[in-house]
Amino acid sequence: MTGQSLIAWINAAVTFGTVIMFGCVGETLNEKAGGLNLGTPGIMMLGGIASLAGAFFYESAAANPNPVLCVIISLACCIIVSSLAGLLYGFLTITLRANQNVTGLTLTMFGTGVANFFGGSLIKLSGGVGQINVAATSRAFKTMLPFVSSKLGIVSQLLFHYGWLTYVVLIVAFLMQYFFNKTRTGLNLRAVGENPATADAAGIDVTRYKYLASCIGAAIAGIGGLYYVMDYVKGTWANDSGIEALGWLAVALVIFTSWKPKNATWGAYLFGFCYWIFLYVPTGISSFLMKLFKVTKSTYLQNLYKMIPYLVTIIVLIMVSSRKKRENQAPASLGVSYFREER
Repeated sequence: MTGQSLIAWINAAVTFGTVIMFGCVGETLNEKAGGLNLGTPGIMMLGGIASLAGAFFYESAAANPNPVLCVIISLACCIIVSSLAGLLYGFLTITLRANQNVTGLTLTMFGTGVANFFGGSLIKLSGGVGQINVAATSRAFKTMLPFVSSKLGIVSQLLFHYGWLTYVVLIVAFLMQYFFNKTRTGLNLRAVGENPATADAAGIDVTRYKYLASCIGAAIAGIGGLYYVMDYVKGTWANDSGIEALGWLAVALVIFTSWKPKNATWGAYLFGFCYWIFLYVPTGISSFLMKLFKVTKSTYLQNLYKMIPYLVTIIVLIMVSSRKKRENQAPASLGVSYFREER
């Protein structure tokens, strides 16, 4: 593997790792309050298409789109739609006490269908595949940090060759870790996720905490979809369910990180490396594996490589389930509806 190939692999891993990290951090917030939202992939899809739609209609109406307005409009559309999806999940599981697993899976199917429907509509409005033009918005999100200098060479390519949201999610992850462990509100939230009956008896508004965690967590996860659309696919729409696939990895990463957001800052990039490994495996290794498994076409071997992130997920789940320390386990009331009258 050449040095340029390695740099390209790292860049791809960081880009996809950022998408996964947004989803992981948002879902962690929800799960800490006891909500198991398997609708995260669908919410990320909704966040992505909402940001694209907002940017598309603004840029179509403006002769000279303002980059700041582009960012504000797309972010606002993403956060509003994602929060509404979180609110819907909260209403069904908190107020109506519907089964959280079924509700989450339904939300993923709903979000994916709605996003692809409107994505196809935008493609038709713009004149065909690849014709959606939100270049100004995409360029605004891909803007690198202002102090980055090309004189840094390889250091710049490895650490600073990314849009500003890449660094925002790192800050959000560490702030959320601090929030959970060092603030009164964060400790109350954790109490709700561990034992809502006890928290309720202590005067904590369980319903309010659950709703806020669901909505804010969904908003954070939705920004992952925005990042995918504006950074990776450069302001267009691809009906390849790429966001959904990364959303499922984000849900698995929550378990991998033991519900600690700070661990997502490296776990997400590990998943990103695994996701793209099929493009960067050295030729010698591929040739050896082709002979070993008697594979005649390299595309068959690539399909095996594409399984790696999901195999890693399975291994992680097995490893986590074997841990005995209480601090590494899920919140005690995760996925369980709270019936106050049974307190």
